Amino acid sequence: MSLGYAEKLSYIEDVGNVGMVEYFDPSHVLREKIDQLAIMIKKSKHLVVFTGAGISTSCGIPDFRGPKGIWTLQREGKALPEASLPFHRAAPSLTHMALVELEKAGILKFVISQNVDGLHLRSGIPREKLAELHGNSFMETCPSCGEEYFRDFEVETIGLKETSRRCSVAKCGTRLKDTVLDWEDALPSKEMNPAEKHCKQADIVLCLGTSLQITPACNLPLKALRGGGKVVIVNLQKTPKDKKASLVIHGFVDKVIAGVMDQLNMQIHPFVRIDLFQIILVQALSNDERYVNWTLQVASVHGQKAALPFIESVEISFLDREDYKAAILDKQPFRLKRRTAYNKAFEMVLKLNFSDGCGCSSLEIDVPVDFKVSTDCFDFDKDYIFQKLRDKAVLESRCGQNAVIERKAILTPRSDVTTYAIVTNVVQYSKTCKAALDSLSNGDFKKRKASVTGTGSSRKRSKVSSKCKREC
Repeated sequence: MSLGYAEKLSYIEDVGNVGMVEYFDPSHVLREKIDQLAIMIKKSKHLVVFTGAGISTSCGIPDFRGPKGIWTLQREGKALPEASLPFHRAAPSLTHMALVELEKAGILKFVISQNVDGLHLRSGIPREKLAELHGNSFMETCPSCGEEYFRDFEVETIGLKETSRRCSVAKCGTRLKDTVLDWEDALPSKEMNPAEKHCKQADIVLCLGTSLQITPACNLPLKALRGGGKVVIVNLQKTPKDKKASLVIHGFVDKVIAGVMDQLNMQIHPFVRIDLFQIILVQALSNDERYVNWTLQVASVHGQKAALPFIESVEISFLDREDYKAAILDKQPFRLKRRTAYNKAFEMVLKLNFSDGCGCSSLEIDVPVDFKVSTDCFDFDKDYIFQKLRDKAVLESRCGQNAVIERKAILTPRSDVTTYAIVTNVVQYSKTCKAALDSLSNGDFKKRKASVTGTGSSRKRSKVSSKCKREC
């Protein structure tokens, strides 16, 4: 990843050992507290959730102050933890998806997050109901018109710096900036103002997986108290705000939320990740009009120079054309240049080999080519296609489903651009039931492997991103 954690530790003010020791409520106490929390949520009129790193540890992203947290290990001089998959492939946890269900049901009014992992947005929480106090590692914003761009790759800078891309809004074109704060950066009013507003309106602020130690963010939940609201804290460590909370639960966040959802009789639906890419075919007719010089590129929808993090290589073969040489593209940009006869149509097969963290290892796509025939342009209803892909992926319990969502022709240089949507992950979550509640035990809790895959492959481990530097 781009920056080391050690470079950021010089900004940290030592706040002591509060929050480093984990506590676990006994099973019977945990069960009673889950029941109590479920009743409180059911009666709530304005529920606000305040989240930290603890809701993402089951996604393979280390926390900070836990016994194996980043800051704890740094202080002890030990090696930093490794993520179980690339940062950009992390999937939402059970808790993330449960919050989506609560929002859809009209119970959850607003989410405030200290995390920069982008998982709330990826899970399906509407942007207008989310405040990301410390930014988003996958988000760029235009300082001129305010347009936001949610990427499938990790933005290369932090500290609200300019990136290499520009705003695509007509008549704008301003250079974009990253959104992740550095330690000296003030919390943005765009995120803080709605967060404060909703905390003041809240009858419950539910704090999940946060040590509540970094100011000013940690003081937001307390604003509910002035209006008669209550604060609930679910965290493995004690926090400085415990004494002001109406309920404190020491337990794994996923376990607690699973129990609450069961008590509310609410189902947690699978997470289906859909990624986009483009196949671009650029052609130029030779002077004698007998040949075509053409270039094929498998590119990101975020720009031809942007990385395609979920594709590792592209294998290209030609059906029924033994005279056309196959190719393997194993470096980005994935680009192939060839010269063929103008009057001969042919068909290519592109085998896309996916990177670590994807639920299937590869996908084959047929690409018919006829330079004498103009490309039909169309733009389908993307939301409709995405929903069909999700439904099919869940029904079949696998990934790899794909569809063309857009095709357009560019006159200069003459190009055909086809945009594909593909399901790259399907994640099922353990079904909550009374049997699960009966066996509640914090001490021996183990996270269920949730990925439902197609053709699998071994997955490497990679260093967790340094952009998780903010305390969550």
